[in-house]
Amino acid sequence: MNRSREDRVVRVSGLRTRFGSQVVHDGLDLEVRRGEVFGIVGGSGAGKSVLLRCILGLTQPERGEIEVLGQQIGRLDERARSDLQARQGVLFQGGALFSSLTVAENIQTPLRERLRLPESLLRRLTGLKLELAGLPVDACHKYPAELSGGMRKRAGLARALALEPEILFLDEPTAGLDPIGAAAFDRLIRGLQRSLGLTVVMVTHDLDSLVAICDRIAALVDHRALVGTLDELRNLDHPWLRAYFHGPRGRAAARPAAQGA
Repeated sequence: MNRSREDRVVRVSGLRTRFGSQVVHDGLDLEVRRGEVFGIVGGSGAGKSVLLRCILGLTQPERGEIEVLGQQIGRLDERARSDLQARQGVLFQGGALFSSLTVAENIQTPLRERLRLPESLLRRLTGLKLELAGLPVDACHKYPAELSGGMRKRAGLARALALEPEILFLDEPTAGLDPIGAAAFDRLIRGLQRSLGLTVVMVTHDLDSLVAICDRIAALVDHRALVGTLDELRNLDHPWLRAYFHGPRGRAAARPAAQGA
């Protein structure tokens, strides 16, 4: 079925990246649909984070086209690229917060860069973003070093939501969290996606996250992407997919979903 351009928020076509003689992607294609939670998985060295950085315009591919929100990112000038970035929220591993700024100051940084708002409104917006990310109001006065790993991720998420993005990019959002914290973060992301109408693109190794919240998944294998639903990828005959989805951890992750069906 052909999908309209309005239904497609990310398109990667013929992507080739390499570092020296090491080819990471070669002829990689994928599309992300508006309003879905799209997972990206793959083995070590498959290029998950490199793909994310290419989509964000932080890494220049050797060849291929990348379109985000209808714009070819390789053709944008500096101002157009900045305007496009304002429509995207990014949560890097560990939160990537400014260590010398409080949580409130971190959240306010993109707001101050893009908008001229009175201080009273900045404070109200900061409180709203904290609430969306599931953080208590008193967290706004703390520095990143004073937060737990889970709270740092939520603070990074609050900052990523500051400018009300259309797409939220997450790089290993549950890495380093215990199972209870990871499950809570998954529920938070799914709730935000539904309530705010977000499109979410998530690089992850967490099978539980794939089962819990991903609508479709891109598995990076053989320098390309195999894209489908969880069930579709489970049924493909590929050595890495079999090991990933049908190994002990894959079976354990699938069990709660089957019990809840």
